Amino acid sequence: MSVADDETWMKHALALAERAEREEDEIPVGAVLVSAQGEVLGEGWNRNIGDHDPSAHAEIVAMRAAGRKLGNHRLVGSTLYVTLEPCAMCAMAMVHARVARAVFAASDPKTGAAGSVFDLLADPRHNHRVEVRGGVLADEAGRRLSNYFRAKRGKPPLD
Repeated sequence: MSVADDETWMKHALALAERAEREEDEIPVGAVLVSAQGEVLGEGWNRNIGDHDPSAHAEIVAMRAAGRKLGNHRLVGSTLYVTLEPCAMCAMAMVHARVARAVFAASDPKTGAAGSVFDLLADPRHNHRVEVRGGVLADEAGRRLSNYFRAKRGKPPLD
């Protein structure tokens, strides 16, 4: 996929993040899983609050939908676009699913597992490594996340 493709798909993930916040008051993280041919295999947003499910992160929701669509737990050749750097749980799910690429927007300096705090996707001890590209439309994603939490604390939004 090209840089332009990465930005196009990240805009799709950002729209999903916006829906998470607007429709369900969930933390605004969106994810879309795309095949090597450019077909949407699965998409989702954070649902852990509403579903009472600690594993219902946007990436997991998107990969579950893709697995159902493909009838397979392997998501070979796919690219996962997500608006926040994956955590350890999501990163390892990508490794086990054999996702080819992970493209994320905002880094997560507290729990990021794609290079910020941990680097699980590229760890040579795994039998599969996921190519990573971070920082795609990071400012927009980071601002959305910051403003969500600022609103929860009664603070004005950032511009």
